[in-house]
Amino acid sequence: MKNSILAILALAALSACKKNETTVIDSSSDSSMMVPATDSSMMPMDSATVSGTSTNLMNQDKMFADAAAKGGMMEVMLGETAEMNGMDAKVKALGKMIKEDHTKANAELKSWAATANYMLPTKLDADQQKMVDDLKMKKGADFDKAYTDMMVTDHKKDIAAFKKEASDGTGDLKAFAAKTVPTLEKHLAASEDAMKALK
Repeated sequence: MKNSILAILALAALSACKKNETTVIDSSSDSSMMVPATDSSMMPMDSATVSGTSTNLMNQDKMFADAAAKGGMMEVMLGETAEMNGMDAKVKALGKMIKEDHTKANAELKSWAATANYMLPTKLDADQQKMVDDLKMKKGADFDKAYTDMMVTDHKKDIAAFKKEASDGTGDLKAFAAKTVPTLEKHLAASEDAMKALK
């Protein structure tokens, strides 16, 4: 009787060990399916099933996404400021157009980031914040000149960066960049127009 009770207890203990072992194996295999987005080379394993998203996010894509997120936020802030502080009607209209277009582009970039399980920056870097703060201090003709100059310079850089991503990037981010280039070119042309009108 004693032996049969011991045998039952041993079987129960052995069975419990096997359950724990199975749980450990299952949980480790689950955790290997997902690599944190902070890892410099990997994304979730199942991201390959998402249309156009690569399982590996290249450094080029990360750098582009970060710069595009911060640049887009800055363009929206500056556009709002131009609507309020601009003196010339063309400058106000330029600010409104840039604000609206970059708000849409920012939403598309956030949607990509959610799909790709990638954390975008949520605030400007120190230099960008200083540019925004400095521009907010200007009024009238000074503001108009500074804003249009900044938009021409920024959009030339942006177009180059977006074209590079459209050429060398991967997946949905590459498609986003290619789709956004014509909008940026429209902004550059409008900025140059407004700048010429002020002279």
